[in-house]
Amino acid sequence: MPTIPELLSAELGQKLSYIENVIALLDEGNTVPFIARYRKELHGAMDDTVLRTLETRLSYLRSLQQRRDEVLRSIETQGKLTKELTAAIANAQTLAEVEDLYRPFKPKRRTRGTMAREKGLEPLAAAIFRQDGRSPESLAKDYVNPDKGVHSIEEALAGASDIIAEDLSDDPGIRKDLRALYHRRGSLSCTAADPDTDSVYRLYYDFNAPVSRLQDHQILAMNRGEKEGFLKPAPAIPAGVGSALVCHAALNRKNPSAFVRRAAEDAFDRLIEPSVSREIRAALTDRAGQGAIRNFALNLRPLLMQPPVKGFVTMGLDPGYRNGCKVAVVDPTGKVLDTAVVYPTFSERKKQEAIDTLSRLMRRHGVRHIAIGNGTASRETEAMAVELLKGFPDAAYAMVNEAGASVYSASELAAEEFPDFDVNLRSAVSIARRLQDPLAELVKIDPKAIGVGQYQHDCPQKELSAALDAVVEDCVNAVGVDLNTASASLLRRVSGLTATTAKNIVTYREENGPFTSRAQIKKVPKIGPKAFEQCAGFLRVSESKEILDRTGVHPESYAAAKNLLKFCGYTPKDVPQNLGELDARMEQLGVEKLAQSCKVGIPTLLDIA
Repeated sequence: MPTIPELLSAELGQKLSYIENVIALLDEGNTVPFIARYRKELHGAMDDTVLRTLETRLSYLRSLQQRRDEVLRSIETQGKLTKELTAAIANAQTLAEVEDLYRPFKPKRRTRGTMAREKGLEPLAAAIFRQDGRSPESLAKDYVNPDKGVHSIEEALAGASDIIAEDLSDDPGIRKDLRALYHRRGSLSCTAADPDTDSVYRLYYDFNAPVSRLQDHQILAMNRGEKEGFLKPAPAIPAGVGSALVCHAALNRKNPSAFVRRAAEDAFDRLIEPSVSREIRAALTDRAGQGAIRNFALNLRPLLMQPPVKGFVTMGLDPGYRNGCKVAVVDPTGKVLDTAVVYPTFSERKKQEAIDTLSRLMRRHGVRHIAIGNGTASRETEAMAVELLKGFPDAAYAMVNEAGASVYSASELAAEEFPDFDVNLRSAVSIARRLQDPLAELVKIDPKAIGVGQYQHDCPQKELSAALDAVVEDCVNAVGVDLNTASASLLRRVSGLTATTAKNIVTYREENGPFTSRAQIKKVPKIGPKAFEQCAGFLRVSESKEILDRTGVHPESYAAAKNLLKFCGYTPKDVPQNLGELDARMEQLGVEKLAQSCKVGIPTLLDIA
């Protein structure tokens, strides 16, 4: 049987040695961003998406192996473990297959089958199931025993039928074939719990679609409708096909028994079909949830990675009708300079008053950009802004996605940041900052509240949070963070840092002034050598005398960076200048030779350059 690294190597199409290196790095406590950026030689420059997939699959395969071991121990303690069963469990590729193999040996609550076994009818069931030509009635005569609760031939046969049905229900091969049949030929039908009640789910009141063609959003919509009591979805396969499959597995080809046929049909109708049907629903829900999570992650990344519009005084407008348009002016660093509330939608007179108020704010603070939230009343606010800017030819406006702004405004973080501000004014500040630096502002909000997908409450919440947090972490670390200006919300997303160490950095900065070097981070409480190794490369210290502290070069590669400059005829003072000639110089000297001289791998050398 292939090992976990071998399975991952085949799945991801990567060298086995690279997979083993990544597993070792993860087990040592290294984060995915750190591995992706600073350990490229060890994994062949896999990107963070592949590394995240590897991390997720590694966790699943290890859980699968752990469950295999638990099942083997359980069956062994019962004295029923065989070489064939051991091999079958070892080769099971999914948790569902392992559970199917374990089902016959799993401790059960009292069932009709277990009660029949207690009455000593298991040998009768085995004899009938052999289908050797003897009639079930003649075999049952010897098992009539009032002392054990079997008072007649009919009772003996009923008990034997229950045992056969339960054994067929526990057969892993039958269950596997039935699941495949549902996916191949099954359909999901949906009806209304009450056809006379109107709802947003009317589209699904009379719905039927093949399982193989179901869309993820349809599955999640039906699940929600069922949870709210409007819908009754149920998977189905063509009539008679399921029981025929079970009968085919149970009956003796040469001498089929009508009694065994009836037991097989009972097994399908009473035991297997309801159980497999639930499994199919669970599998569809899992598939749809994973698809929705992928879409969330896919949509979140470009939102976080929008180019910032830095270095200008910005005015944020949070549009509204009844409560007016909230206004906040922030300086180039995001500090609030002024606030106001205007009412441009009330009347033409109010609109002119709003323009006059905003004009005064723009002149007073030198506003160059206006950020307008895209929510309620945004069209009217945009029209007002166009009229306003006729008097300010050097200024411009942009529409900003305000999803999640109200969530941030009502959060503890916003209350801590702006204790004296009304909740609505906090939204205007957030909108202005979203134009200045989308990433730094959006990290303050729970990713699920940013509004980048559908049915977020119907997805597995733990997996959704993990996937979205991973996207935020990858984006933050791809960009890098200024150690002296970043908020605790942004810092905690940096590789190797936690909410606690991020707050410690901010506290240290407030008490001791700006950081003057990367090495100074080591003085922050609870940041040890491992945490420093993980975070240092992603933190920038623009005030540092060490030029490389301002770059993405990791401290462990400073010697290599300085050697590269020296071999190419530069000094560290040349770093801020235009190094467009560096690539040509490296090509002339030979990249491979330079890497050897600098004692680093070629991927690291190219990253340093």
